[in-house]
Amino acid sequence: QVQLVESGGGLVQAGGSLRLSCAASGSIFSINHMGWYRQAPGKQRELVAVITSAGSTSYAESVKGRFTISRDNTKNTVYLQMNSLKPEDTAVYYCHSRIRYTENEYWGQGTQVTVSS
Repeated sequence: QVQLVESGGGLVQAGGSLRLSCAASGSIFSINHMGWYRQAPGKQRELVAVITSAGSTSYAESVKGRFTISRDNTKNTVYLQMNSLKPEDTAVYYCHSRIRYTENEYWGQGTQVTVSS
């Protein structure tokens, strides 16, 4: 059982920055693969970034060079630093966790990110 709580969403102008945080509890964080997904109205939920328990990262092509995912195992927290934000980045952003060596998955409640033109 893993509990995920996102924070840091809000309203920003195009070109601005936000940092999302996801605090995890209920498991050994160091063995959690962590990711950020987003879902805009009328669209499918899509993977934004992932960081494995070993620290390897991957990004959607649409955010490469602008977003950075990181984790702090001492704080049981994963971050998504979002720079050069575009209106197309507007969505609800969800934190995701999968336990290493398992198919057990958990989702946060989501945090709204709105980028104005």
